[in-house]
Amino acid sequence: MGRVHEKKFARCALGLAWIVALAACGGGGGGGGGGGGGPVLLPVATAPSAQGTSDPAPVPPPPEDSAVPPPHATPLDPAAPLSPANPPSPANPPSPTPETPSVPPVPFAPDIREEIVKSSDVAAQCAAPRTGIDPSTGAAFADLPGTLTLEKNWVRAWIDETYLWYDEVPTNLLAKDYATPVTYFDVLRTPKLTASGRAKDRFHFTADTAQAQALSQNGVEAGYGMNLAFLSAAPPRDVRVAFIEPGSPAETAEVHRGDRLIEIDGVDVENGADVAALNAGLAPQLEGETHSFKLRAINGTERTVSLTSASITSDPVPLRDAYYYDRGQRRIGYMVFNSHIATAEYGLAYAIGLFRSIGTTDMVIDMRYNGGGYLDIASQLAFMLSPPGATTSKTFEQLQYNNKNPFQLTPDQLKMPFHDQTLGFSAMPGATLPQLQPSSVTVLTGPDTCSASESVINGLRGIGVAVNVVGGATCGKPYGFTPQDNCGTTYYAIQFQGVNHQGFGDYGDGIAPTCVVPDDFGHSLGDESEARLAAAFSLIENGTCPAPPLGKANTALRKAEASRTPYLARSPAWSNKWLRRP
Repeated sequence: MGRVHEKKFARCALGLAWIVALAACGGGGGGGGGGGGGPVLLPVATAPSAQGTSDPAPVPPPPEDSAVPPPHATPLDPAAPLSPANPPSPANPPSPTPETPSVPPVPFAPDIREEIVKSSDVAAQCAAPRTGIDPSTGAAFADLPGTLTLEKNWVRAWIDETYLWYDEVPTNLLAKDYATPVTYFDVLRTPKLTASGRAKDRFHFTADTAQAQALSQNGVEAGYGMNLAFLSAAPPRDVRVAFIEPGSPAETAEVHRGDRLIEIDGVDVENGADVAALNAGLAPQLEGETHSFKLRAINGTERTVSLTSASITSDPVPLRDAYYYDRGQRRIGYMVFNSHIATAEYGLAYAIGLFRSIGTTDMVIDMRYNGGGYLDIASQLAFMLSPPGATTSKTFEQLQYNNKNPFQLTPDQLKMPFHDQTLGFSAMPGATLPQLQPSSVTVLTGPDTCSASESVINGLRGIGVAVNVVGGATCGKPYGFTPQDNCGTTYYAIQFQGVNHQGFGDYGDGIAPTCVVPDDFGHSLGDESEARLAAAFSLIENGTCPAPPLGKANTALRKAEASRTPYLARSPAWSNKWLRRP
C-alpha cells in the first residue's frame, strides 16, 4: 500500500501541468461536515412515530450555535435523535375503552382553500428586514419592511410554483394556523409514501441563510472536527467516531476512527439520563468551549481527552486518506470523498490527476459518509471516472420539474451534461479535467450516502459503466432543488427528480449494494483489512462478494443499515443535491 500524496495538497506550485491552470493560489477552502458542533444533538425525548409509518415525528432541537436564530427560522434538525434512559411509564395505565355500538356522523367539513398570490409579489417583505451588505452578492440586502403574514404568503406561493409535488400538498393547510413561515413551510409537503412505506418527501427543511452559505461554500461549522456515528440511538447508546477532520482539535488530541464515547463531562453516554449535559458537550454553542470525553479505543484501552471547540473548515477530499495498492497486475486506487461542496472541485481534480499519473488501473471511491452537495461536482467526478468518448453527447442527469416548468427552462437547460472542465467553484474555470479511465469503478456506500453521491452511481450506469456498490443501501434521494433565501431563511423544497441518460431515477428507497457489508469501525479508512475495502478488492479481483462477517456486533450493524437510518447526526444541508444559480 502506498500513499498517493504524503501531505495535504497545496494549492500553489503543483507538479502536474493541468493543475497549473486549475486554480489560483489560495483559492477555496475545506468542506464536508465539520462534526461535533451544529446538529449533533441528543434531544431530551424522542417524539413518537405516527402509527403505520417508519419515520419519526420531528423533535425540535436546541439552538445549534451562539447566534440566536430570527423568529422565523429554526435551527437545523438533528438526524439521529437520542432519548434519555428508562423513560417513566404511567403508574396506572388506562383500561381499554369498549367499542360503542354506534358513532355519531362527522359533520361535513368544506375544503377550505386560501388564495395563493405570486411569490414575486411578496418576496423579501420581512417582519425583521436585514440591513447592510449581503455577503453572497456584495450588494445591499433586498429586504423591505413587511409582516410574518407576507412571509407566509411567500412560502405558500413558492411551494405552489416550484415544489415537485405541489398538487399533492393538502389544500386545507391555512397560514393563519401556523405561527411562523418556517412552521407553515414544514407542513407544506406531500403526505404520500414510497413503496417501502417511508415518507416520499423526507427532505423538506430550512436553515438560517448565513449558516447555509457557510456550509455549502466552505464547509465551516463550529465543533471539534470529529464526526460521530450513532450506532444505537436509544439506551444502551453506542456512539463511535466515524472520521476526523485534518488539523482539527480532535486530530491534535489523537482521537481516532472507531473510538467509542464512554462519558462526556462525567456523564455516562450509554445509559445516562442527563441528556442536556451530553448535548452541551456534543454540540458546543460557542467557539472556545472546553469539554472532556472519555473514549474507549478499538483495542479496549480507555483515556480521557479535553477538547476545545473551534471553527472547523474541513476537507471534502482528504488526501491523507488516498492510497494505492499493488495487487498482482492491478494498481488499485482508493480515496475518501466526503462532500460535494464547492471546494471539492479542486480536490477531486487534483486527486484524480495524481491517480492517473501513477498508472492506476481500478478505482475505489469511498462515499459512505457523503451526503451530497452540488450536482455539477458529481457530474465532474463521473466524467473523470468514465472511459474515453463514453460521455460524448450524453446526459449525466435529466432534470424533471413539475408541469408548470417553474424556472422556464429550455429542453437543453433541463439536461446536465458530463462536465469535462472546471466551473469555478474552487478552481479557475475552463481547465480540462483529467480522465482516469479505470478498468473498474467501485463505490463504498451506506445509509449516509445520499443525493449527489447517488447521482454519480446512477449517472455512470446510465452510460453503460458498470459501477460496483459495496456496503449498505444508499439513502434514496433522486431529488434536488435550488435553495431559496427569503428574509434570512433559506428554504429547501424538492423541485426536481433526476434521471440518467437511460431515463432511470427511481431509487427513492435507495440504491442496493452489489455486496452487503456493514460498516467496520474496527479499522481505519483505507486499511486493507477494513471490511468494505476488503470486499471491494474481492469483487475487483475475483468477481465475488466475501462471506458476511460473523459476530453479534456485525449482525446488529447489518440490521441497523437495513433500516437505512443514517449514522451521522448532521445538518440536513449535508444530504442534498444542489443546483448552481445562473
